[in-house]
Amino acid sequence: MADKKRDYYDVLGITKNATDDEIKKAYRKLARKYHPDLNRDDPKTAEAKMKEINEAYDILKDKDKRAQYDQFGHAAFSGGGYGQEGGGFTGGINMNDIFGGGGAFDMGDIFEQFFGGGHTRSRQKPGPQKGADLRYDLRITFEEAAFGKEMNIKVPRMETCEECGGTGAKKGTTPDECPDCHGTGMRQTTTRTPFGVISNARPCERCHGTGQIIKDPCGHCHGNGKVRVEREIKLNIPRGVDEGQRLRVSGGGQAGDRGGQPGDLYVYIGIKPHKIFTRQDMNVYCEVPISFVQAALGAKIDAPTIDGKVDLIIPEGTQSGAVLRIRGKGIPALRGNERGDEFVKIKVLTPKNLSNRQKKLLREFEDGGSDSTNNPEKKSFFDKLKDLFD
Repeated sequence: MADKKRDYYDVLGITKNATDDEIKKAYRKLARKYHPDLNRDDPKTAEAKMKEINEAYDILKDKDKRAQYDQFGHAAFSGGGYGQEGGGFTGGINMNDIFGGGGAFDMGDIFEQFFGGGHTRSRQKPGPQKGADLRYDLRITFEEAAFGKEMNIKVPRMETCEECGGTGAKKGTTPDECPDCHGTGMRQTTTRTPFGVISNARPCERCHGTGQIIKDPCGHCHGNGKVRVEREIKLNIPRGVDEGQRLRVSGGGQAGDRGGQPGDLYVYIGIKPHKIFTRQDMNVYCEVPISFVQAALGAKIDAPTIDGKVDLIIPEGTQSGAVLRIRGKGIPALRGNERGDEFVKIKVLTPKNLSNRQKKLLREFEDGGSDSTNNPEKKSFFDKLKDLFD
């Protein structure tokens, strides 16, 4: 192959706007024409031509490689190609892969699956990498969860070292390219087998996959490129947030590598128990004690809500365990303007340490005013008891 490579689109005889199907059809057409097994008169020329065709097809059939080639040309794949020793096309290839067989495979695909592509991979330095995400568990009060709050939290995390700009090298110096992996961060080993050449890649042991060697490390981060800090982050807790929900703070996580964006911070919400209220979805529940007289005669009492005290009417004859609703005094919706309700469970207190006069009055009440007509529940109970013994 000539020192100056031909344009890959010209090699396949297609335009730069060619579709994937057009690229594959052009490759198969040329493969049928120049495959060494079909050119016995001049196999060396045919083999060189086939290598050029296969190299062009390998780049243009891959969307990522094609995009790199369109932007940078052959410079994007320096060191690549199919010209290494033992990378020919004679033997071991099924002609059906080129001439049909349903069109499921082509020669480039087979070389990639069985022989690692049959070519040397391009040397590209590791690119930017996003930092890791962080989790922060935050416990807030019942009222803070209901109405929201702005607060600051302190989050320990790794940040890019300002002294060296994240390079890990002393200010005024730059890291050296790793001589073992040539800055790629990966070491490639090649093994020859009866079936072809198999290539394996693994992180470089010398630079630990960074592609760089730091001879004069930064004194602030000791060559790590990151430092541990406790950063104060402003957090806006929305109203209506519930137990177990999480808030995302974009960019609040660990610093990225090689100029990459920082990760995100996820704040998981926990709600402290309240002395009076409990919660289910958007509704609030509580228990309110009242006296025997208030339950019997009815009353207007002060009922607690998350907004403060409100008037609650106790109907005459209210029984212990009855539940009264206060509309619109529950938890605000996380989105929108709706609010839940508050449900008040009534607990009638039995009086203790009565005076003799109070006891006398209660006995008179029991003898003269607690018959079955005034107490339907009592009538129902005694009817069932009578049926049981009869």
